Amino acid sequence: MADITDIKSILYTEKTLGLQEDGVVVVQTSPRVTKTGLKEIFREYFGIVPARINSLNQSGKIKKFRGVTGKQNDFKKFYVKLPEGAQIESLAV
Repeated sequence: MADITDIKSILYTEKTLGLQEDGVVVVQTSPRVTKTGLKEIFREYFGIVPARINSLNQSGKIKKFRGVTGKQNDFKKFYVKLPEGAQIESLAV
């Protein structure tokens, strides 16, 4: 069962701000969240049923820090298309 705490962040980049004008919100979550789980989160906490959800698994980058090789965490990115006229006030920029 997905919970609101599974959403790590809302991505605000130049590309995602352009998508928000078209009604698409980009959400970064933990890898265990599914499309149906994210749909339940939006329905329960925001009161909106998404029109469409696309997902993308993102592998963590391999980085070196002071000569020690490490790996950043994996995450999942969701592109959530909101219904026509729907807007989430807390996400507005």
